[in-house]
Amino acid sequence: MATSGKVIRCRAAVAWAVGKPLSVEEVEVAPPKAGEVRIKIVATGICRTDDHILEGCFPNVDFPVIPGHEGAGIVESIGEGVTSVKPGDKVIPLCLPQCGECSFCLNPESNYCLKCHVSEPQNLLPDKTSRFTCKGKQIHHFLWASTFAEYTVIPEYAVAKIDAAAPLDKVCLLGCGFPTGYGAAINTAKVKPGSTCAVFGVGGVGLSVVMGCKVAGASRIIAVDINKDKFAKAKELGATDCISPQDFKKPIQEVLTEMTGHGVDYSFEVIGHADTMTAALASCNMNTGVCVMVGVPASGSVISIDPMLLLSGRTWKGTLLGGWKMRDSIPKLVSSYLEKKFNSDLLITHTLPIAKVNEGFELLRAGKSVRSVLLF
Repeated sequence: MATSGKVIRCRAAVAWAVGKPLSVEEVEVAPPKAGEVRIKIVATGICRTDDHILEGCFPNVDFPVIPGHEGAGIVESIGEGVTSVKPGDKVIPLCLPQCGECSFCLNPESNYCLKCHVSEPQNLLPDKTSRFTCKGKQIHHFLWASTFAEYTVIPEYAVAKIDAAAPLDKVCLLGCGFPTGYGAAINTAKVKPGSTCAVFGVGGVGLSVVMGCKVAGASRIIAVDINKDKFAKAKELGATDCISPQDFKKPIQEVLTEMTGHGVDYSFEVIGHADTMTAALASCNMNTGVCVMVGVPASGSVISIDPMLLLSGRTWKGTLLGGWKMRDSIPKLVSSYLEKKFNSDLLITHTLPIAKVNEGFELLRAGKSVRSVLLF
């Protein structure tokens, strides 16, 4: 390729500081070093986590930074030693890597990887340098993905090759939001047929939980949200009931317990607030109920709960990217998408050019979008 081995100048949405809108700039993207892949990003979703960065409540992010972690693109060039992908391959960058060598990657039950941001910040590539510069300044990576850049450089073990037939402007959602919610139901909770579920927060990830519960055969799926505009989409995707906590005088966990007899079999918190996490836990059956924490709380959040909620037998679990071993699973999920096993396209409400990135965030904050996809 003509660009191989050369610095590429391209557009990227840069976050210069907390609380500032993104700024679309020309950036320089250095060629990949050994074990790295440079990808031309075609499309990227806007995830609530990207908004958390701009608000300064996502842990361990260094500014200036290029956000974005829900993208899809085409390999432009590869560094020395890269064997799993080649130029021209369609790929999804993985915001949860799979190095294949750490104790977690070697454990078939685990989908964590010690190379991920929770263990060690992914603000720079593994050699502790950045591939991005803008106006003479070093720009940081985000989760190594930085999909708000037209070209990005990622370690090979954080890249998954996908089917050449996949439409990149649709499967970009499979990089984060959809598998997180869908997997929380299927992999983490292991929802059983005929069961009852409650989903707190029905944004893009919450709706993906609803889809997972439906595929798993849940007989009742109760969507809980203060934004009633989201209820029509929730019902379209499988919710049987939709309730807003603002319509009741009593706590929502009591409402759910009354609706179901003894609480739901499975509850999912997909917001990231301490109070809704406690409510979700209390709304599942006191003995066999399973509550899954999906939403990302602000760094430094603390939850206080009555230990009896757990002593009686409930299970409280967290999920990371829906429990999928990403490099193994994402290509399979893309194949399932192409076989129409699920329709994640229904989550896409807006498609915008990268120049309108801030408009996409405004739609998200106003509760007017489920997923906005940015195109380069």
